[in-house]
Amino acid sequence: MKYDPQIITATIDLYFKGVSLRKISDHLRQLYGLQVDFSTVYRWINRYVKLMTEYLATVTPQLSGEFHADEMKVKIAGEWKWLWSIMDKDTRFMLASQITEKRESEDARRLFAKAKTIVKVKPQAVVTDGLPAYRDAFNKEFFTLRKPRTEHISHIRLAGDINNNPIERLQGTRRERDKVLRGMKIDETPIREGFDIYYNYVRPHMSLEGKTPAEKANINLDLDRNKWLSLIRKSLEHQGQKEKEGFN
Repeated sequence: MKYDPQIITATIDLYFKGVSLRKISDHLRQLYGLQVDFSTVYRWINRYVKLMTEYLATVTPQLSGEFHADEMKVKIAGEWKWLWSIMDKDTRFMLASQITEKRESEDARRLFAKAKTIVKVKPQAVVTDGLPAYRDAFNKEFFTLRKPRTEHISHIRLAGDINNNPIERLQGTRRERDKVLRGMKIDETPIREGFDIYYNYVRPHMSLEGKTPAEKANINLDLDRNKWLSLIRKSLEHQGQKEKEGFN
């Protein structure tokens, strides 16, 4: 890193806490006397989010077995698109997310397929709203004739213990972030994957008694107080090991 790693990780943290790129650039100038253009800040985020995403794809969480999926509208380059998310109920661990132009069964199926690459055990239930695309996708990705079968709960009651509140709270958090950004500019953005990392590994959750979803899912990466820096260092070690194995 050309700049102090503490500075770089502070900018990443500010960004995913909701501070805009230009305000981060101004923050660095006022507090540290650093002339860092907002485009440089974006390149930092893009570079290290990609690095961490590759490393964290090798980590396997221990999940409760009840998954919740939902979708919401987001504006990208002035056009409305769909942001899908699927998470584990008890750990709040984000399994997968994606951006699509439509809300069709193949879109929902890709979301479910991504989630299946992370889990090692068949879920007991998948909870969604009544969108028909979920039913078709569930039948193709989760339904089997062999028992135990995964249950698809698509009728969400307004009262009772079966509801989609966990994922809806997650989508609300995403929407707050989207307001600060005034809409994402491109589909291939580090925002979505970076938010997933922030949500799973960095941000403590009150509903989890101050733990992160990763900690609740028994992922012990032994992260320091600066979780971003610890994740980047572990990601660099992982990258170096892969390169060494490839060379050998």
